[in-house]
Amino acid sequence: MKLTNNIMKLANWKSRSFFFLLATFLIPKIGLCQSTNAPLSEDYYHWIDRYEIKAGRVAPELFTSVKPYKRSAIVAFLDSLNKKDQVFVSKSDQFNYEYLRNDNWEWSRAESNNSAKSILKTLYKKKSDFLFLDKPDFDLHVNPVLYAGMGKDSRTSESLFTNTRGIEMRGMVDRKIGFYTFFSDNQSILPAYVRDGISKYPVIPHEGFWKDFKTNGVDFFQARAYIDFNISKHIYLQFGHDRMFLGNGLRSMIFSDYSPPGEYLRANVKVWKLNYMFQLNRFTAENKSPSATTPYPTKFVAFHHLSLNVGRKFNLGMFESVVFGGGPTNGGFELNYLNPVIFYRAIEQQNGSSDNVILGMDFKWNAVKNLSFYGQVVIDEFLLNNVKANTGWWANKFAGQAGLKYIDVAGIRNLDLQLEGNVARPYTYSHASNYTNYTNYLQPLAHPLGANFYEGAAILRYQPIPRLNIVAKVIYMKTGRDGANENWGGDLNKNYNTRQQNYGNVIAQGIENKIIYLDFTTSYMVRHNLFIDFKQTIRKSESADAFYNNNSSITSLALRLNIAKRQYEF
Repeated sequence: MKLTNNIMKLANWKSRSFFFLLATFLIPKIGLCQSTNAPLSEDYYHWIDRYEIKAGRVAPELFTSVKPYKRSAIVAFLDSLNKKDQVFVSKSDQFNYEYLRNDNWEWSRAESNNSAKSILKTLYKKKSDFLFLDKPDFDLHVNPVLYAGMGKDSRTSESLFTNTRGIEMRGMVDRKIGFYTFFSDNQSILPAYVRDGISKYPVIPHEGFWKDFKTNGVDFFQARAYIDFNISKHIYLQFGHDRMFLGNGLRSMIFSDYSPPGEYLRANVKVWKLNYMFQLNRFTAENKSPSATTPYPTKFVAFHHLSLNVGRKFNLGMFESVVFGGGPTNGGFELNYLNPVIFYRAIEQQNGSSDNVILGMDFKWNAVKNLSFYGQVVIDEFLLNNVKANTGWWANKFAGQAGLKYIDVAGIRNLDLQLEGNVARPYTYSHASNYTNYTNYLQPLAHPLGANFYEGAAILRYQPIPRLNIVAKVIYMKTGRDGANENWGGDLNKNYNTRQQNYGNVIAQGIENKIIYLDFTTSYMVRHNLFIDFKQTIRKSESADAFYNNNSSITSLALRLNIAKRQYEF
């Protein structure tokens, strides 16, 4: 047993050090001007995407299906929207334009970001930065992070609250190496429907390790960081611990920011009308360790994403991923998957491995000014003969998304509508173990519901005055739950070999659960990146299973600084 533990420790040490060594050897001797990313935030990214749609063309600076965006690319895109595009017409749009340039001022050099009055002649000399240094060989931006919220849930007698304190830093060295770091300490009492999930699996949405706080609260620490450098004018590398999002929708059926941040090495090539990304992630296969001295079991996810602008209005993306390594029967780390231009499925078959390969595509069509269509298709496994036979074979596993964005609805400035539909067949993304299923820390890497569901969403966003944003969401979900000792294909953490049946499988099979999620949020920007949020959420969940048959009405108020809204939309 002692020998086995020592071997496991050595293997885990190798997997941890591999990323660092690979990134170190790939760092070039000479770099070019480098940029960090704009952190993921639904409102922030909506504003950027809105102006691409208003311009009626795809933005070669951004390739919007791959998020987060580079700060330098955001500024280049804003600068490309000249007067003839007639994009920044309303007062709200003019405010957003100035806000985005101020938030990325190291690239825009926006004079409007200068504060009329600083604090102690040192702090907030720039509207966007608590503290900064702007030297030829060193650029640094330091900001505090705060999220103070309180609320009431109709299902519980206690008050909800969120208490987040942290710091965010970004910068450049010699304008060649970019760096970013974020860390926060958090305590929270979550809504009852979120806590329900903890009784099933000991995880909280979007986060990794946590511990109990008082009676019903949770306490967790979050850290995100990366370094960023260019190999050439068109190629950059990034090594760190963070999230990403692939797609143009509210959800991603390919790769989302729902699960906790993970360790990654990313290489990105942007040239001509092409954007090609290779990424290797190291994720957590389980959220518990056998002993205090044994690290959590890990697994790897490697993927390619190729994005091509076809003409001025259409973008097509292709995607391939493989989940592998870790566990006693998965063969360890497969070096072939580090090849950034190889077909994973062929390698998996050639090696006779049991790795989990997923293929997909996405598209975006800015058909006319103010209107954009988007979608995704994901193929896990299928046999064409079984698809044609329409027998409901369990291994015909695929998912899809279709949506549209309508900007300035009916000519009303800054009133934007988004409609989206998502679907995933039973057992999609699942596999034979937690070492090969499409999860991280027992949380889905794509849609929060996992698989075996239908979903329709409508989102209305309105910015009547520059500093006020109103968002109304209606989401309808229909999914199939499992009874005791059952596996109907929705829970990705269950071995697909424990499935209920080989044929006759249909979407939302099992114990039916219908969920209607209504959310109304108003956000007022008091000053740069300081928001007051009022949120009213109504969630109705109907099911024959009493565990899922409940309703919630949640009212909350929050003050947040330099951090995105917390969302539990499932």
